[in-house]
Amino acid sequence: MIVPGGGFSLDARRWVSCRPRFFLSVEVLSALFRGLFMDKLSAAYRAGELQFFGKHARLIDPRAFAAYLAPLWNTNWVVYCKRPFGGPKEVLRYLARYTHRVAISNRRLIACDQKGVTFKWKDYRFEGRERYKIMTLATHEFIRRFLMHVLPAGFHRIRYYGLLASGKRADNIARARELLTLSILPVDAIKAANTNADQPQTPEHRCPCCGGRMIIIERFERGSTPRYQPSPPTPVIRIDTS
Repeated sequence: MIVPGGGFSLDARRWVSCRPRFFLSVEVLSALFRGLFMDKLSAAYRAGELQFFGKHARLIDPRAFAAYLAPLWNTNWVVYCKRPFGGPKEVLRYLARYTHRVAISNRRLIACDQKGVTFKWKDYRFEGRERYKIMTLATHEFIRRFLMHVLPAGFHRIRYYGLLASGKRADNIARARELLTLSILPVDAIKAANTNADQPQTPEHRCPCCGGRMIIIERFERGSTPRYQPSPPTPVIRIDTS
């Protein structure tokens, strides 16, 4: 799920940014995930979709199963949620490999004959050329593993809501880019706007590279920590899941 960090004002004339750290409180996310997981687990038990073996065979009894789950409702579940190392662009690039590609690319297929299907795969326990290996599976087993990556009927790989709703998607994206792009005025126009001597002159901060006017986003006292958090630099990270 991708949520934009802001939205249009009611008159659609300006972009309203979100508050810092507005998205996904870890405490709330942990309690919500715990409730959903336990509810689905109980539903699967009532539908007879769970099987128990060995030391857990006693959980076939509904009372034993309920007693086994009771302490889990009071346990703090851990949900891992943090800022991505590579920034939003790397997250989108990573998700695109799953939303716009199939389970295996054609270049990884080597042969298909009576013995089965031969293809290349990666063993991430090794580095260098040793991680690239070849595997041959029976045709029915290869098809079974491939179909595990196919969504069931009625499921959609991508759903769009809000700004990205299909009806107004193009217009909303164009409008968002227009509002988020700062207009760059020529230096002569800025000087002409400040020629009125009756108005108090404010100090100008020029960019040493282009000469444009720099905008102050925050002032803080010496020794204090600024509240504004700039976007982290985007390192060059390549994640290949093929």
